[in-house]
Amino acid sequence: MSRRGENIYKRKDGRWEGRYIKAHINGKSKYGYVYAKTYKEVKEKLSTVAISFNETKGISVSISKPMSEAGFEKVAAEWLETLKPRLKESSVVKYTNILKKYLLPYFKNNSIEAITREEIDDFIKVLLVEGYSGAGLAPKTVLSIVSVLKSVFEYADQYGKYDVADIRKLTVKQPQKSMRVLSISEQQKLSQYLCNDLTLINLGILVCLYTGVRIGEICALKWEDISFEEQYLYVHKTMQRIQNEKDAEKKTFIWISTPKSDCSIRKIPLPDELFKLLTKARCPDNTYFLTGLEDSFIEPRTLQNRFKAAIHICAIQDANFHALRHTFATRCVELGFDVKSLSEILGHASVNITLNRYVHPSMDLKQKNMNMFSNLFPVK
Repeated sequence: MSRRGENIYKRKDGRWEGRYIKAHINGKSKYGYVYAKTYKEVKEKLSTVAISFNETKGISVSISKPMSEAGFEKVAAEWLETLKPRLKESSVVKYTNILKKYLLPYFKNNSIEAITREEIDDFIKVLLVEGYSGAGLAPKTVLSIVSVLKSVFEYADQYGKYDVADIRKLTVKQPQKSMRVLSISEQQKLSQYLCNDLTLINLGILVCLYTGVRIGEICALKWEDISFEEQYLYVHKTMQRIQNEKDAEKKTFIWISTPKSDCSIRKIPLPDELFKLLTKARCPDNTYFLTGLEDSFIEPRTLQNRFKAAIHICAIQDANFHALRHTFATRCVELGFDVKSLSEILGHASVNITLNRYVHPSMDLKQKNMNMFSNLFPVK
């Protein structure tokens, strides 16, 4: 609530915010903001801003930091340069695209100190409703954009010494998406088809169905990553196609690197029957798993297409490649896997991710649990 028309407010995060007019643009007031922990400190900051405003000319003169020094574009560029040494190239490309495509067109000419929580709320609404092409963006995409914005603001607050709005608790509601899991009959039908035509690509699809390996991980896998002595699969690389910022002629290129998180680097024990198939198909150690060749690989997009063709032949309802991972995890839960073991096999950062995503008991299991009360009834 404002204090007697002073334009000083106490925010929900506990800080005090002071607002002042610093310009008139096209007949509209342009506001600046100052922040402090107490009302007194904000009032002192407002007094030191020393704004003199000419109503007739629409000119604002301030001895505070010029807008160009704290421009959003400048701060965002500094933030990205600071992060680059610690980021994978794919992450740099992702963040650069988000800045260029969404954040800079909207906030480029703003002082980062003048951007309010309300403006960001409006920005989120625009993304969800209009998006980039008028169709509106998926909540997950908007969440990624907001995540970058939060990081820029956090950098500005901690390292840039700018007074910025607190948007740490800003969220984008994610609708609960249905998870495509192959039924047991679909899994058996697909497994039979793959075993009957056991090319290296079909063997790779089978590996993903019975180990939960991601599409980028199987594409980057080499035969040397399989321990035939100890019967396990070593996942430590992933493959993806990313945009090429350095070559205008080649818009994208294949990038093979370590997984995004350390927990994704893992050893996965292999089921006996699957291990027998791998032993029969064994290729030289330094070759790619899906090709058996040293200098030729199958990229994720191609493997996705091969998988789609396989389920079409099997007359299985449409699914994307990631459904294999969901199917593996769901079968593990149904078979009574220890959740901690499953979490590590999947490469999740915590057991909670596994629990929230996959451990949802069926109605049959709920009924079985409820029937445990039967022994307590006096009459049977």
